[in-house]
Amino acid sequence: MDTSRFVPKGLASRPKGYALDQDKICPPAETVARAKAAFARLGAGVLAETRRIDTGRLGIPVFLSICGEAARAVMPTRKQMGKGASPEQAEASALMELAERFSFFSFWEDGGRLVAATWSEAEASFGDRLVPLALIRHSVGETGLDDAAARRILDLLPWRFALVRDVASGEDVAVPLDWFKLLNEFNGSSAGNCFEESVLQGACELVERHVCAVIGRDRPELPTIDPASCDDPILSGLLAAFAREGVRVWLKDFSLGMPVPTVGAIAYDPATFPESSEIVFTAGTAASPAKAAIRALTEVAQLAGDFETSSNYEASGLPKFKSLEAAGWVLAGPTVALDRLPGIEREDIALELAELAGRLAAMGHPLLTVDTTHPELGLSANYNIVPGFAFRERTPAASLGLFTGRLLAEQADPDTAATGLAALADIYPDAPFVPFFEGLLALRTGDPCLALHRFAVSEALQPLPEDQALAAFYQAHALSRLDRYEEAVPLLDRAIALCPEVKEYFNLRGVARFKAGDYRAAAHDFEAALEQDAGSAMDLANLGLCQARLGRTELAAHHLNAALALDPDIAFAREALAGLAAKSD
Repeated sequence: MDTSRFVPKGLASRPKGYALDQDKICPPAETVARAKAAFARLGAGVLAETRRIDTGRLGIPVFLSICGEAARAVMPTRKQMGKGASPEQAEASALMELAERFSFFSFWEDGGRLVAATWSEAEASFGDRLVPLALIRHSVGETGLDDAAARRILDLLPWRFALVRDVASGEDVAVPLDWFKLLNEFNGSSAGNCFEESVLQGACELVERHVCAVIGRDRPELPTIDPASCDDPILSGLLAAFAREGVRVWLKDFSLGMPVPTVGAIAYDPATFPESSEIVFTAGTAASPAKAAIRALTEVAQLAGDFETSSNYEASGLPKFKSLEAAGWVLAGPTVALDRLPGIEREDIALELAELAGRLAAMGHPLLTVDTTHPELGLSANYNIVPGFAFRERTPAASLGLFTGRLLAEQADPDTAATGLAALADIYPDAPFVPFFEGLLALRTGDPCLALHRFAVSEALQPLPEDQALAAFYQAHALSRLDRYEEAVPLLDRAIALCPEVKEYFNLRGVARFKAGDYRAAAHDFEAALEQDAGSAMDLANLGLCQARLGRTELAAHHLNAALALDPDIAFAREALAGLAAKSD
C-alpha cells in the first residue's frame, strides 16, 4: 500500500523493510554494512572494532562498539553496547549507538549551527519563531513564575540557540538548545537508517525515560503482563530462553497513558543471585506492545551479563534492587494481556512518528528535534526534546533559577556569576540552591572557607534528603581542600546516612580516612564505592593503596593492576605497584 499521500509536512514516507524484533526500513545486515563503510571513510580513529560479549548462556546476543582515538577525543565514553534478538541486530545497535553519540558530541564541539544570545536578544533575532517562555517554564514544571521574572533569569547569561523541528507541525522553531542539554544531558540523542527512523527511536526513548522516572518516584501498583498472551514468535522465543535457564522474568505495563507502550521487565536468577548475578530492572518503549517487550528483554540481557558473570550494571532510568523483597511494589498488580497496551503500529515509520508527535503535542508535550548528522559520517542522527518530560537524574526541585544558577556558578566569569546569583536570590528568597551555588563559586575562586559556610547554610534550607546529603558532601569537600580531613568524616557519615546510593560519598570518606591513617576503614569505603560502580579505576587504585598499607601485598597488587587495566594514566597506582615489586625483590 502506498502510504506517502498520508505523510504530513516535514516527513518522508518510510515503509518498513524489517519488522522482526525491531522496526527498521532495512534489514540489520544492511545497517551493519552501511555503518561500517561510513566509519571506514573516517579512518580507524572513530570505530576501533565491534565484538560480541555475551557468554552464550541465554543465546541473546550483546555487542560492543569500541571507540577509536578520534572518537574518545570528543566523547566521554569509550564503548557502547548494542542489543537485539539476532547477532546482526545487536551489532547494528552497537554501531548506531556509536554513530548517535559521536554525532551528538561532534555537533556540540563544532557549534557552527548555534547562536549565542540572551533571551531578550533571541526575541529580537528570532521573533515569532522563538518558542514561548511558557514552554521553558513547562520544561521544569515551574508554575509560580511570570514571564518578566523568567526573562530576567534567562537574560543573566547567553544561551546557545538553534532552530529545531516541531515534528507535529513540521515548522522550525528556535530554542535555547543548551538549556535542554543541561536538563537532559545526552538523553534524547538518536541515530537510524533515516531521519524518521532516528527521530522515532529517540522519541520512544524519551517516553521510556519519562514514565520510568515517574514510576521510580511514585512507585504505583501497575498491571503485570500475562506471559501466555505474548504470542509474538520473537518475544515468546526470548521468554523461553530465560525460562530454559531458570531465570525468572516479570513483564509490567509501564505505559502510564502515553501514546506508545512501555513494558517494564524485572528479572533474576535464583541459582546465581546474589553471588554472581543481580536483579535487573529495566524497560523498553516501541510502537507496538510486542516490540516494547522485546526491547525490554534484550535490554535485560545486555545489563545482566547472562546472570553468571558477576557483572555490575549502573542503574539509570529505574532504581536498582538488592533483594526481591525491595522490589515487591513492582511485582504487585493485576494481570493483563499484552494486547491491552496502547500502540501506534503502522506499515510506515513516518506515520508512526506523525501519530506519536501529534498525540504528544495534544497532551502539551511537543516533540522537537534537531538534525545532528555528522557531515562526513553521513548516518542520520538527531537530538530530540520533549519539554515537560521527567528525567530520573534531574532533581524534583528543578526551576529556571536552579539550572541557571548552576551554569553561573560553574562556567560564568566570577563577577558575572556573583551578580547573577544575587539576582536569583532576589527572585527566589530563601531558595536553598542560591547559597549552594555561592559555595560552588567560592570553591572555583579558591575560597574553601567561604564555600564551607555557604554549603552549611544551604544544607539547613534543603527540604529533601538527597539534597541535604549533597550539601553535606560539599562541606566535606571544602574541608578536604583545607586538609581538615578528620572534620570531614562526620559530614560524610551524614551524607551516606541520608543517601547511601552515591559512590562519591564513600570515595571521599575513604580518602579522608586514608589521610587520617585509618586504612582498614578506608578500604571498606572504597569497597562500598566499587559495589556501586565495579568499573571505577580510581576506587580500585585507592583500595590497592589501602591493602598495601595493611600489608596485604597480593591483594594490593591485584587491585592496582585492575585499576591500571582500566586507566593506564593513574600515576600513583603505577608508582605503588613498582614499590611493591621492589619490596618483593
